[in-house]
Formats: sequence, C-alpha cells, structure tokens
Amino acid sequence: MNKEKEMKQNEEQMVQKEFEKLLECYENSNHRRKYEIINKAFNFANQAHKGVKRRSGEPYIMHPLAVAMIVCEEMGLGSTSICSALLHDVVEDTDYTVEDIQNVFGEKIAQIVDGLTKIAGGIFAEAASQQAENMRKLLLTMSSDIRVILIKIADRMHNMRTLGSLLPAKQYKIAGETMYLYAPMAHRLGLFAIKTELEDLSFKYEHPEEYKQISHKLQITEANREKIYEHFAAPLRIRLDAMGLKYEMKSRVKSVYSIWNKMKTKNVDFEDVYDVFAVRIVFKSKPDIDDKKQCWDIYSAVTDLYKLRPDRIRDWVSRPKANGYQALHLTVMGPDGQWMEVQIRSVRMDEIDEKGFAAHWKYKEHNVEEETELDKWLITIQEILENPNPNAMDFLDTIKMNLYTSEIFVFTPKGDIKTLPQNATALDFAYGLHSNIGNHCIGAKVNHRLVPLSQKLSSGDQVEILTSKSQTPKSEWLMFVTTAKARTKIEVSLRKQRREQVRKGETVLFEMLEKAGVEPAQAVLDRFAAYYDFPKKDDMYYAIAEGQIVLPENPRKILKEKSDNFLFRYVKQAINVVVPKQSEEEHLEENNPIDIKTIDRKKTYILQEESFKKNYTVADCCKPIPGDEVFGFINDDGRLIIHKRACNIGLKLKANFGDRIISCEWAGHKTFSFPSTIEIKGIDRVGILNEITKAISTDFLVNINKLMIESKDGIFHGRVEISVHDVDDINQLCHYIQKIKGVKNVNRVE
Repeated sequence: MNKEKEMKQNEEQMVQKEFEKLLECYENSNHRRKYEIINKAFNFANQAHKGVKRRSGEPYIMHPLAVAMIVCEEMGLGSTSICSALLHDVVEDTDYTVEDIQNVFGEKIAQIVDGLTKIAGGIFAEAASQQAENMRKLLLTMSSDIRVILIKIADRMHNMRTLGSLLPAKQYKIAGETMYLYAPMAHRLGLFAIKTELEDLSFKYEHPEEYKQISHKLQITEANREKIYEHFAAPLRIRLDAMGLKYEMKSRVKSVYSIWNKMKTKNVDFEDVYDVFAVRIVFKSKPDIDDKKQCWDIYSAVTDLYKLRPDRIRDWVSRPKANGYQALHLTVMGPDGQWMEVQIRSVRMDEIDEKGFAAHWKYKEHNVEEETELDKWLITIQEILENPNPNAMDFLDTIKMNLYTSEIFVFTPKGDIKTLPQNATALDFAYGLHSNIGNHCIGAKVNHRLVPLSQKLSSGDQVEILTSKSQTPKSEWLMFVTTAKARTKIEVSLRKQRREQVRKGETVLFEMLEKAGVEPAQAVLDRFAAYYDFPKKDDMYYAIAEGQIVLPENPRKILKEKSDNFLFRYVKQAINVVVPKQSEEEHLEENNPIDIKTIDRKKTYILQEESFKKNYTVADCCKPIPGDEVFGFINDDGRLIIHKRACNIGLKLKANFGDRIISCEWAGHKTFSFPSTIEIKGIDRVGILNEITKAISTDFLVNINKLMIESKDGIFHGRVEISVHDVDDINQLCHYIQKIKGVKNVNRVE
C-alpha cells in the first residue's frame, strides 16, 4: 500500500515539476502575465484527466502539459493558446462539454478547444468521406482562428516524440499522416524548426537503418566540418567586427531527412552532398539602418573575401517567401576548396523562421506584408472550401498542393508582382488574377512572346493573359495546373458543364420517346442504359448530348429486343460493376483474400517466397524487391500489396487508410526475380561497355532486360535494367562494377 502511495506522490511531483517549467517558460516570454487563467486551466485539466494513463505508463496530464510547452517555448504563443493546449483533450476524453469550458474560461478558449475537439479523431478517419469532412472542419476552424492548427501541430509534435511506445503498423500510419500533411502544414505556416523535426521523426520510424547510417556519418565527419567552418569563419569575423556589428555566426547542419532526400533525388552518395552544412549569420538590427541594407553590407563583406557563385543567390529579404521567410542566401568558394552556403538574417527574421506566424504577430507593427501573406493563403483555403471536390482523396491532394512549394515571382503587364508556386503555368497565373480570366483564357504572352496555356513560368517573367468569351475550361487543363485555386475552379466549371450536358441528353431522349408514344418510365430508361452499356443513366445522357451514341428512329426496337446480344450486354454491364478488372498475370495464380478484421496488427508478417503472387504482390508504383524496407496495404479485394516505405503513393495510403496498413518483412527470395535499374557513370574508353556487360551477365549471371548508354566529351552515362533476387544482389553487383577501370559511380535507381 505504501509503495502505491509513494508511486502516486512521485507522479504528482513529476506533474508539478513539468507545470513549473511551463510557468517559467511563460515568464521568460514577451506576453502579458496572465498566470491566474493558466493555473486555472492546469488544475481543471489535471482534475479532468485524474487517474488516466498514457500508453507509456505516465499520467495523461503530461501530454497536455508537453503540448502547452511546445506552444509556449517553440511557437512563442501566449496565455490563450497555452490554456487551450492544456484543455485540448478535456471535451474529447472526459464528461466535460464545450459549454463547461466556455462558462469557466470564456468564449475564445472554448472556440479553440471546440475546433480541436472536432478534429480530435485525427484528420484521417477510417472512411475516406469522414476523413475529408474532418479536413474541412480543420480548415474552416483554422480560417477563423489560426491558433487551432498551431496547437494541433504541437499535439502531433508530442505524439511523434513519443511514437516509440506504439506498434509498427500504427507508427507507419502516424508517420505517413505526418509526412503527408502535418510537416507541409508546418512549413506553410513558417514553423521551420518544427517542420524539420516532424520530417526527421517520421523518417526515423519509417527507415530506422538509413536514419542510423546517416546520423553515424554526420557524427564521424563532425570534426572535419568544424575544421572547415573555422577556416572559413575566422577571417570573416575580423571583417564583421571591424564593421561594428553585433552578430552571432554558427554552422547549421542539414537534417538527416533532407540529406537522405537529396541523396535520393540527385541519386548521389552521402559524401557527394556538398551542402551538408551552411553558415548562418544572425545580426542585431541597428535602429537607424534598414535591415535590408545591413544584409547587403554583410553580403559585401563575405564576397570581398570569397568568390561568389552567381547562380546561387537567393534574395528573400526584398521579397519574402509566402510563409513569411526572410533571409539573404549566397554560395561562395571557401578557403578549403568547398562551396559554402551563407545565410544572412536579422534577429527578427531568425525568430520568424523558427516560430513562424506566431512571431509575425509580435512584429506586425514593423512589417504588415508578412501578415497579409497568411491572409492571402487563408482566402485561397476558403475558396476551395466553398466548392470542395466530392472525391475525398482528390480534395486532400488539392489542399496539400500548395503547402510544400518553392515560389516564383512574375509580373503583370502593369508591373505588379504576383507570387506563384514553382512550376506554375500561364493558366495558373490567369486563375490567380480572377476566376473569369482563367475560365476564358486561350493563351498568354510571356515577355511579349505568344505561348500556350501549359507554358511553365519562371521568376521575372512578365505575363499578359489572352481571353475569349467563347472559351470554357477543358478536362485536360487539370493535367498542367499546379495551384489549388486553379484546380478547384476548373473542377467546379467541369462539373457544371457536365450537369448541363446530362440535362440536355435527358431532354433529347425524353423527346424521342414522347414522339414515339413511349412513356419514359424507370424500366424503359434502365433498358436503354443496359443496351448502351452504361451502369448509370447520367453517363448515358452525357454520351447522348456529346454525340457519342446515336439514338434509333424507332425506340421500340430496343425495347422489344430479346436476343442473346441484349442479354450479353446486360450481363457484361453487371460484371463490370461488380467485379474489378484484373490483369492476365493476376489470373495465373490463385490469390487468397485477406479479411481486414482478422489481421493481427501486433504481428509483423513475414513475406515468404512460396506465397508470392498467391497471398501478396508488389506495387507497380515503387516496385519493391526483397531487402527493401516495406509495409503491407490490404486493398478492396482483400489482397495484400507490398509498397516501399518511401513510396509517394504509399505515403497517401498510410495517411488515408491507416486501418489497412500492416507491418511486413521479407524472408529470403532466391527463386523469383524482380526488375531493378542501376545507373553507371564514368570516364569513357574503348571496351568499357563490354567489361560492364560481361561483369553483369557472365560474372554475376544476372539477366539484362534493357541497356541505355551514351557518351559525350569523354564522359559516359548509362542505365541498365536487370532482374535480381534481392537488394544484396544489387549491392554486390554495384560493388563489383565500381572496380572496373574508369567507372566512377554505380547506384541503384529508386
């Protein structure tokens, strides 16, 4: 009994200690001292969650306290947000209601807690339609008070930090959601430090081995990086001190995830990532000198010492990014013969980078434009919510579209600047000006040269839009727009056009039946739809209006038809509706369906070779092979599809269908062969191709499916498609080819 009492006392002390840390953090902030309401919120939440434990075994109140700490320390928010964070699970998990919160804490805190409660089931519920609805709730609440999403991101941050206590399948689901939406959302709101940590934590749980490898390489190269940094920084400090600046200079190492991402996208090894770290100079603003001028003064000091790389200047001081980020970036050649990225920013810019829009509010009297960037984004979100896509997955993709993008700046004919995401087209620009301009757009002039709607724009382009009243949006436009606003407006217009065509087709059919003296009863319409192979009558009406089918002069012929032909059509239609089409290969082996309800999510399923194609198949999108880090997804037919953990399609599946994700590992595979591709680069010489093909086919007995190689100016570059049993085969083959004279790089193409 005494042991239980002692344990309870220890827990109470731990909770009290954590709360005191929160108060200390709040005391050190620039906010007004509203301790009374924070104390009240803590006591209320502590009482409400009394006796409840987290999966890790600690008292549940430790979670709201941790979320409140993130909100205060890492986001710089005030008492209203801290109280809302402390209370964010009270309505969801206890008997208290939103009305109770309002009576004790007032309308504003109750409104934020209500917004958080509505999305407490996760943005991603089991059913796709529910999930889209939860997403709408989140965005609607966010557009009325941005603090809702900031606290939700803090909640997700703490969940990611404590993800280790969950089962692997649950880890993949939560990490997938985080990468798919929360990290991009943090990026869009300017929360750079939080976005980076969310990405790193997701990567750590999805790719533990690669995370360890890169972390280890960063550790063993740390001393060398420090040496290079000191060589670079020492002469620069003398220059900056002579200018009378108060500043801090430090080296900033890229995150593990961003290094891995660069290795994958550029297809290079860790050693070939040249910008593993950057030099950051944060200066204290002088009251009588403009921040922009001070940035360029420091730029001059750096370029006086070191040679500039002109194509790597990024001026986000004159024109901040859409998430408010401001800094001057340049790349110079350091004294050790390495390119060095230098980031120059003021203390204000640095705080905005770390704490995002929360810091903007603090500085809004100095710079109004940064706050309006958020307003512009929220207006875009509201426009999407007015006409949401009924397809839940498409709706989420549309929302996500503009979260993770680099910006370009283009000019109107009058010289006004418009911000667009990278890869935006002339059509995106047209919709950015106005929906009507986009709907009637027929082309554009970029820098006074006529271009098509699909033309990608670059920073500095001057764009004039050409319109015609007779023009209407086309379905192919969706193939090349990149902004959420353009996609939403095109989809709305296409749905409207389709409805009009359906009504037109229905009228044509009804008039024909009336003329023939036939009553357009339900059975008659069903008969026509079956005759023309249309599962839905609306599809048939649309085809009539578009002239895709020609109606007979006498409709009675169709109604009287009782031939095998009609029965065949009718049965064929029924089969098309009920049975999903399968490829020939899938018919070769019997496939045993899996019942989602019987899956044991505590288990990790071993992918035995003898079960391949019977109990599971590999996904076409990422083509995993034995040895790759994978997870399983149970599709609508109950079949298990294996995806790479890094697969982009798999990311959406983890985020949207968490209940269908299972943990999987490969057993040894030595019978079946899987397709894979290796990329080879090197210095060309006579006979090198012969040596490479001999190494693959003769020495390693690996089948070559396709070989593409080209040589230019003494350098060759080739891709070889091969069939292998597993990742070990590829690694050994690459290692062997690497030893051939002249070969510089051999990598598997993901």
